[in-house]
Amino acid sequence: QVNNSSEITPLTEVYTRTQYCKWPCECPTTAPVCPSGVSLLTDGCECCKMCAKQIGEKCTEVDICDIHRGLYCDYSRDAPRYEIGVCAQMVGVGCLLNGIRYNNGESFQPNCKYNCSCINGAVGCIPLCTDSKPPLVWCPNPKQIKVKSEWPLPCSLSPKLLQLLFPVSNPPFYGAETETWQKNCILQTSAWSPCSKTCGMGISTRISNDNAQCRFMKESRLCDLRPCEVNLTRHIKPGKKCLAVYRGEEPMNYTLSGCTSKVSYRPKYCGLCLDDRCCSPYKSKTIEVNFHCPEGTDFSRKIMWINACFCNLSCKNPNDIFADLAHYHAYSEIAN
Repeated sequence: QVNNSSEITPLTEVYTRTQYCKWPCECPTTAPVCPSGVSLLTDGCECCKMCAKQIGEKCTEVDICDIHRGLYCDYSRDAPRYEIGVCAQMVGVGCLLNGIRYNNGESFQPNCKYNCSCINGAVGCIPLCTDSKPPLVWCPNPKQIKVKSEWPLPCSLSPKLLQLLFPVSNPPFYGAETETWQKNCILQTSAWSPCSKTCGMGISTRISNDNAQCRFMKESRLCDLRPCEVNLTRHIKPGKKCLAVYRGEEPMNYTLSGCTSKVSYRPKYCGLCLDDRCCSPYKSKTIEVNFHCPEGTDFSRKIMWINACFCNLSCKNPNDIFADLAHYHAYSEIAN
């Protein structure tokens, strides 16, 4: 007797899988916009752009998993048809960041500024905010604390502390913060503070975690904005009111506590103006200078090397070190 029933037996069900790919391709005119951290890939049919499926989401031969996150489509639970799977993590190498180990494919936030993912031993991060700044130099011992939508520092702007850091006439302004990756550490470095003296040798400081411990520490360098013994007004050209940069005609040696630099230098200095403008560095670098002392000892110090200065009308009250403290980013000094 012949069975004319249309019932599908388990034997025939294996060979009746759904065909998800259809040709010719019919794609939207514009590619989809994927959430942060989700890859934009070509679908499994090699037709259209799609947002890759993430771990735990359903996948098919057309809806593929995010290969950049080390995911694959696991069809084992859909036997014997193997049509619809679940995105699962491939076995891969984990990541070590700041002493914490993360599994392959794991997403995490090392701080409130970044959302990171571990992908087979490599760490990739997406910034969560664009206006966050590293600690500023008046905070000598910064610590990251959890506060909603912010990353403040447990520092008070004590006038005594600020006067110790900035005993000069001009109010501090900063800029040129840098942020990079190095040895599994998100490096952050503030700009150098203004020189502690308006003429002669002074000190400038900054905050950086560019060290083996990835800890924020205060760094210092010597600075010499302009010589005290030179009358710079004599070097202002006739008809001009400002001298932006001054450079001596003869090489000189740096002197510090009776010790003299082993090499002669011809540094640039910031000039001055006859009107209400002031001249300050906007491009500088840090050099290492070796000193020799009369008693025979040697040592080295970091010194600010001025490349360029600019004269501007934004000079504040010399005694008001708090003036526009929150708006220093408008005047950036390019420094390293």
